[in-house]
Amino acid sequence: MMIRTRILATAMGLLLGAPLQAAPAATVGQSPWGPQDELGALNLMTDASRAAILSRVAGGEAYDLSVEYFIGMPGWHAAGDPRYQMWMTHTPRGTVNSDPMHLGEEINAHVSYTGSAISMYAHTGTHIDALNHFGLNGKIYNGFSADDHLGDAGWNVTGAETIPPIIARGVLIDVAGAKGLSMLTDNYRITRADLEQALAHQDVTLQQGDVVLIRTGRMANYEDADAYMTAAPGMGMEAARFLAEESGAMIIGADNLSFEAFPSEIEGNYVPLHTYLLAQQGVPIMELVYLEDLAAKGIYEFAFIGGSLKLRGGDAAPMRPIALPIK
Repeated sequence: MMIRTRILATAMGLLLGAPLQAAPAATVGQSPWGPQDELGALNLMTDASRAAILSRVAGGEAYDLSVEYFIGMPGWHAAGDPRYQMWMTHTPRGTVNSDPMHLGEEINAHVSYTGSAISMYAHTGTHIDALNHFGLNGKIYNGFSADDHLGDAGWNVTGAETIPPIIARGVLIDVAGAKGLSMLTDNYRITRADLEQALAHQDVTLQQGDVVLIRTGRMANYEDADAYMTAAPGMGMEAARFLAEESGAMIIGADNLSFEAFPSEIEGNYVPLHTYLLAQQGVPIMELVYLEDLAAKGIYEFAFIGGSLKLRGGDAAPMRPIALPIK
């Protein structure tokens, strides 16, 4: 119980001594792509940008940027969200005994049937946040209000089904590696200077429309959910503004959960990076991205290719992205 309470307190920014900054009342962003736009920064991806990055693919190894799903994996169950669960609906022996399709013992013994089902929170494992995940004052990005656009079966705008297949230049910013660390220290808040130092160390320059992925090294604790979730390092507001507004990142992600550092820097908002990126800037967030192999090989630029599940009205969707080295 103590560990669960500590995880929840850390995640929700309720620890005492938070470095709060007073901020003017924030409002949701209006899309420069028009009042009906549901994609936000994903509009930066075009036929030309996809063709440009695919033309640079060098071939060779493909790097899997997703994590495995398993019972006991890290998740937001301390905040009341369901754990990942998997159970068998059919087993070879069980099917022989129960004969659910009335085929007879001989056929069931010959045809070995295995089936399973899963249940989980949408923000489990490697996933992308849809723009409706967090909002401000009852509205989400581009001014869509919950009163008008949220039903019993999810949002009818900006749902996960609207997220297109993503093909873009990917950039790994290995903040831990640039500091000579395998993992950033507990509760470390990544700054703009940290990002600039890592980019200089890697000799990489950001471009508008990039998928920018931040490595904290936290993935080393992935098999131990309590260690992974407790006091995790994450992004600070200054760093997020640098990536979204100054560098023009299309998607920003990291190897942790939940992306930003806690406790909050902003008074009156316990998840300021989520509301800033999703609700104000229209920039989707990826979490639990597996970056260890790329970092080990020193691959900092690549073609990012990924598609998420088309969960209608959903506020997030699982992804299995890949990285292809470029020349």
